[in-house]
Parts: sequence; C-alpha cells; structure tokens
Amino acid sequence: MKSPFYTAEHDAFRDVMRRFVDKEIAPFAHEWDEAGEFPRALYRRAAEIGLLGLGFPEEYGGIAADQFMKIVASQELARAGAGGVSASLMSHTIGSPPIARAARPEVKARVLPQVLAGEKISALAITEPGGGSDVANLRTRARRDGNHYVVSGEKTFITSGMRADYLTVAVRTGGEGAGGVSLLLIEGDTPGLSRTKLKKMGWWASDTATLHFDDCRVPAENLIGEEGQGFKIIMQNFNSERMGMAAGCTAFARVCLDEAVAYAKERKTFGKPLAQHQVIRHKIVDMAQKVAASQAMLEMLAWRLEQGESPVAEICMMKNQATQTMAFCASEAVQIFGGAGFMRGIKAERIYREVKVNAIGGGTEEIMKDLASRQMGL
Repeated sequence: MKSPFYTAEHDAFRDVMRRFVDKEIAPFAHEWDEAGEFPRALYRRAAEIGLLGLGFPEEYGGIAADQFMKIVASQELARAGAGGVSASLMSHTIGSPPIARAARPEVKARVLPQVLAGEKISALAITEPGGGSDVANLRTRARRDGNHYVVSGEKTFITSGMRADYLTVAVRTGGEGAGGVSLLLIEGDTPGLSRTKLKKMGWWASDTATLHFDDCRVPAENLIGEEGQGFKIIMQNFNSERMGMAAGCTAFARVCLDEAVAYAKERKTFGKPLAQHQVIRHKIVDMAQKVAASQAMLEMLAWRLEQGESPVAEICMMKNQATQTMAFCASEAVQIFGGAGFMRGIKAERIYREVKVNAIGGGTEEIMKDLASRQMGL
C-alpha cells in the first residue's frame, strides 16, 4: 500500500536496497548464521550503495537522510530475515553518532570516513556484566594520567565486539551517578584490551563479545565531548536507536507474515490448502492487523520527529509495540509451518530465535514502560 510519507527519492533508494539485499545478503543468510559471522567485505559493499553513510555529515562521507530514508534501510535489510547481519553491519549507527556529534574535529576526520567507507567497524560499549541498562551506575573506570586516560573494567553483550576497530566506550571519570560518566573512543588494537566471544540464542551471524580493559592507555584527545557529559550524549542516541529497532522489528514481523501466507497457500492438509482452514486464515489476519498498526504508528512518529518534536514516551511505546508484534508474528508463523517451522533454514525460525534480543536490547520492555510513564507525568 502506498504511503504518503515516501517520495520518489525514498522509492528509488528502496529499489537499490532491495537489489542489494537480494544479491548480497539473502542467498547467504542461513550459511552466515551457521558460521557465526559474515564477510567483512559486506561493509564495503554496503558503503558503495550509500547505506553506511545515511544520516552522517557529508564532509566525512555521509549522506543526508530523513527518518523515512532510515526506515527504508532498516526494513529492506530485514527482508533477509537475518537480524544478526543487520545488527553488526549497522553497529556504527549506535557507535559513531557520538563521534559525529561531539568528538574533536581531528578525531572525526580520522575515524568517520573510514567507518562510512566500510573500511573500519564501529561499535558502542555501554553495558557491563553487573548492570545492563543502568548507565548512570556503570563502573568501568578511566583515570587521567597526563595526556592519557587509563581504562580498567569490562563491557559485555557488545555488538561487533570481536572485530570492531573503534569502540565508543562509556567510562567513569568522576564521582558516582550520571555526572561522573564520560565517553572515550578506544581503538581496537589498544594494548590491554582483550575480547571474549559470546554464544547467543539468536543473531548468530553477529559477533558479540565481552570486552576486558586492563589498564588501557587511551589518548586524552579521544575524549568524546567533555568530561562528565557522557550520559547526556548517550541519551541523545536512544531515540534513533529505538526507532531503528522498531522499524526492523515491524519488518521482521512482515517477513513472518509473508512466509506464513506463502506456505499456507502451498501446504495441503486434510485434502485442502492450509489457507482454506478458518483457524489459519484468522491467524494470518491477526498477524496482518498487528503489522499494519505497528507500521502506521512508526511512520507517524517518524513524521513527528521530522517536525522537530521529541516524543520520547511514544518512541518507548513504539519499541514495545514493534517487538511484541514481531514476537506474535514469529510465533504464529512457526505454528503455521508446524514441524517445518522447527527446522533451521527458514526465515521464520531464525526470526523466532531473535525475538528476545529485540525486547531486551536498547532498553528492556519494562524500562520502556517506566520511561514512558515518567514522560507522561506518572
């Protein structure tokens, strides 16, 4: 269905993205998932079509992009049904915005062109083993020593953590609470940095790691923003991250719907196609209803952001709406597939395994509800 929010430019980019996904990702998604990684060359190919540069400053190789262009990118990537590929390929969209927004000019000029060209990989490192989303109470310490910071501590569940060349790391440079948090750019080859690969329920193709910082010496010019301003910069990242996740989850739900419809028309039971059984038709309509509602809410919020609004409560609710829609549609699709849905290799099975990471990452469902309620004055 044609949406009034998309222009000819959006449609042209969608065509480019669709060809890219159909050629470069979809045929290999299962193979990469089983291997637990995808080729680094994919970053360069993504950069060639402008995907990596979306929304970043043009002077560093970026491309001007509105909210709807970003939705197109997220939702076309999701068509491959490979959340792990999308997560790592696009990890720079959470790792590099703080650099673009607040790093020193010479750091931006050195780092961003390489990342946006697909030559280097950028990741964000905030979560710690002792405290998931509790950013204000992180414990990784950065002590100033002359022209360097000495960093000690750990980060975990870091997307692209194993092979990231640039890590945007939240550290404590001051006292307790949000006011003591700063951001540092730490390069992947820094002495004292080690990494442990993590095995996960889903997102197998995305490398995920625990990072260990053992007295890593980081040049002071790698401070992003000012000391004590890290928490504020991190919070500025969240609207964009959650909108991106919501767009992807809604599209993954649509993939499950499309797969279920195709299978229900083809598969026969009791002498007729599955789609002719009323219970299956009802499942499919329930899925379609939830996908349509989520997409409408997503596009309306994108429009409000384009008008300069900052609807934080609604974005939190949008993330929950999208992840719940994805969970429902993935479950119903696997149910419609029956035993075939329990077998590895189909998109619905892969997406079913990836439901929970979306409901947890970027702020859990419970945190989203709490943030929304506070924004509502409750």
